[in-house]
Amino acid sequence: MLQRPRRGDPLWIWVLHGWEALSWGIVALVTLITMAGGTPGARKLGILGLTVVIAACYARVRLRPGSRVPGPYGYLSVLTVGLGLLAYLGDGFGALYTVMLAQFIVFVDSPRGAVLFTGLGAVGITVGGSLREGGAPEVFLHNTLSSLPVWAVAVLMAVLTPRALAQRDERAALRAELQSTQLELAESQRRQGAAEERERLAREIHDTLAQGFASIIVLAEAARSQLAADPARSAQQLQSIEQTARENLTEARVLVGSAPSSGVAAGSVAATLRRTLDRFTEDTGLTVTAELADLDCDQPTRVALLRCTQESLANIRKHAAATTVGVVLTAHPGGAELEITDDGRGFVVADSRGFGLDGMRRRLAEFGGGLTVTSSLGDGTRVLATIPLPERPQVP
Repeated sequence: MLQRPRRGDPLWIWVLHGWEALSWGIVALVTLITMAGGTPGARKLGILGLTVVIAACYARVRLRPGSRVPGPYGYLSVLTVGLGLLAYLGDGFGALYTVMLAQFIVFVDSPRGAVLFTGLGAVGITVGGSLREGGAPEVFLHNTLSSLPVWAVAVLMAVLTPRALAQRDERAALRAELQSTQLELAESQRRQGAAEERERLAREIHDTLAQGFASIIVLAEAARSQLAADPARSAQQLQSIEQTARENLTEARVLVGSAPSSGVAAGSVAATLRRTLDRFTEDTGLTVTAELADLDCDQPTRVALLRCTQESLANIRKHAAATTVGVVLTAHPGGAELEITDDGRGFVVADSRGFGLDGMRRRLAEFGGGLTVTSSLGDGTRVLATIPLPERPQVP
């Protein structure tokens, strides 16, 4: 049995159910007109009784769709016999076959059943109407020819309905698939976002807190070893430890969201890098030469250049065993270049898989920049970071 239409069903299904509801209005109207007309009393009672029986069976099937008595096919059997008897009892009642045609489609579960019961309905009204008119062969022939076109329409409806239902089910499946795909996409984006955020935090921790703690450890070891021999130097190193710890605390607050900015003091990029290089010289005693152009860039770009400088200096401190370091910051059309070199022991770039270098590459890539590392054993290292500079609006 075809269920009540729901949102998203094809128009044809709505037409069928609208036709089904309208048919009972027409049946009620025809019955009332007959009861008020000049039909003999006995026939009136028969017509009224048959209409009530058909309506009662319809109501039970609709209100109790799971009931087996009479059930959809039982109701159609009652409807078929009832239409034949109505055609026999009342003039023009054969037209109710056309009126009730949609119910022969709605209450079956296969095209074959629809074709069969609509055919039985056509036979019922043909026989009933012909017997009421005398039963002559020419009457049977005339009524048969009148019923055949209506039955042909019923067959067409029986063919169209499964296609409409298949279209509905296909659309429902597509909607379900689309919804499932959207949920999977949302979950994938959530996982990707979480992974990117973890990666960003890991990079920030490595470039700030981890480097700060490494610096604190180196300074503490140096201060302890020179405490007796050079108290002034040890005091200076302890002061550097305190300053580094304060900077780490500031960075930690930034990372957990309790500070509003990057933790990098405001100022030009050249001044920011100069402070970092002075601290490096103070902590390590290495000779640092610097040529720093005073670039005009925004805060995120300044932070990216600073982090690349800090990471390169941390690698030099830990691995290079260098004596001199060179830092050059230059501007070129559309961007900037940061070159950091050392005269240390060098390394094989192809064998390097450090988190720091990868983090620098990813950080620069976020701005559309890149990182080039050149080194060989015994020949020092050259790190070249390139980063585009956003155009500043011209002040009139």
